[in-house]
Amino acid sequence: MAADTAKVDPMYQFTIEPLFGSANWELAGYNIAFTNSALWMVITTVLLWLFVLGGMKRELVPGRWQMAVESFTGFIDDMLAANVGPAGRKYVPYIFSLFMFILFANLLGLLPLGLVGVHPFTFTSHFTVTGVLAIMSFSIVLIVGFARHGLHFFSLFVPHGTPWPMIPIIAPIELISFMVRPFSLALRLFVAMMAGHVLLKVLSSFVISGGNAGIGYGILIGLPSLALMIGISALEILVAGIQAYVFALLTSLYINDAENLH
Repeated sequence: MAADTAKVDPMYQFTIEPLFGSANWELAGYNIAFTNSALWMVITTVLLWLFVLGGMKRELVPGRWQMAVESFTGFIDDMLAANVGPAGRKYVPYIFSLFMFILFANLLGLLPLGLVGVHPFTFTSHFTVTGVLAIMSFSIVLIVGFARHGLHFFSLFVPHGTPWPMIPIIAPIELISFMVRPFSLALRLFVAMMAGHVLLKVLSSFVISGGNAGIGYGILIGLPSLALMIGISALEILVAGIQAYVFALLTSLYINDAENLH
């Protein structure tokens, strides 16, 4: 019944369901069910840990695995050096983990594991997940900003050279813009991943419906939809990487504000 529903309801794939009989688990009055979303977070974390572990051999002549890990690490290091400066090096572990976690999560959600009876869950298509990641990054910005600059951190909301009469107008606008950052950061990733998966599910329903309606509909509707699905799937792989990069890049830019008060 669930499989039938998933074929006609593009939003069914985002349904969070408790697993292993944990629906009624509670702690201090709060439900702590272990859900499909949590399961795929664990899978993503384990795969990321194994990926990094496999690249920590420190061989004189690195293999492909070690090269891949070092390439990603160097990529994040260069990004932080360009956007934050020398002070950005200490944030490499966090930004690397953030980037790779989102990248792995996005890519795992695109794997055609349904062919073997496993249905991957793209937890980055839920605003609650992307929101927590954004709040983590925003919290680091606030902690670093006030720890390094104290109350002078509020000068971030008054751009250098602002005329005194304009400060009462500019400062609230800058403050609102600053406070909206975690929301926009989370919303961008959530919308991009959700929209792509909805589109793929809609096209898959066209393929199935066209095939069930007969050979004529299959050729006129099913085949073009299938071709479009393949193209969009390739595009989604690109989007998965771009969204992980954008999330990490914006986080590094926000950290730069906290470090350097630009």
